[in-house]
This record gives sequence, C-alpha cells and structure tokens, in this order.
Amino acid sequence: MAKIRIAQNPTFKAMVLIPIVGCEPEKIEFTFKYRDRLELAELFDEWNTIRDKTREALGEKPTYSQIVAADTEQQTQQIKDLVIGWGFDDKFDEKSILALVKSCQGAAEAVVDAYQRAYNQARLGN
Repeated sequence: MAKIRIAQNPTFKAMVLIPIVGCEPEKIEFTFKYRDRLELAELFDEWNTIRDKTREALGEKPTYSQIVAADTEQQTQQIKDLVIGWGFDDKFDEKSILALVKSCQGAAEAVVDAYQRAYNQARLGN
C-alpha cells in the first residue's frame, strides 16, 4: 500500500510557458504557494471582486490605456498572490513582476493557468 501524507507541501514547482514576442514561448520553472480548496476559492473570489470593482470604477467607456493599466495592476497582484520564486535570472520582486506583466503579453495568464493545471493534475492523479 502506498503511503502518502494528507498534509500538502507549503510550496510546489511547475513549468510555465512564458510568451516571448517574436519567439517560441520559454519554459520557466515557478515556485508556487500551496492553498487548500477553501483558500483557493477565497482567492478567486477576491480576484473576481477586484475585477468587478475595477470595471465599475472605469465606467462605461474606459480608454484602452485605462483597461491595460487596470489589467496590469491585477495581473501583477495575481502573480504576487501565487508565486514565491521563479527561474528567471531577474530577482523575484515587485519591480520584476511588474516588468514581466508589462513586457510579456499573456505571462500572467500563463502563470495562473499553470497553477490551476497543477491542482487539476493532483485531482486527476488521485
């Protein structure tokens, strides 16, 4: 009989395909924070609430610049909420996270998707 622990590790690693303009996506290892089901649901609820409040604050006809600025802020926060380290040469800090979000279109979505895939694999594997 296999022996497993019920308690999960506080962190886990997963590869993320980071989009690079004009090149193939680059595989980068990220270290993520583990969250149990309730913590994860609360985090996603928080993100949805922030998104809804931001849309309301922007009004009916926001400019593209306003939308991108709001998305950049939320995506930066999402990475900070999920990630504790990465395989980039750049130091993992707020400045570098913001640079990643601003320079690599789709990077935040790739990070969130990789995080969710890690949970899905765990669920399917059991």
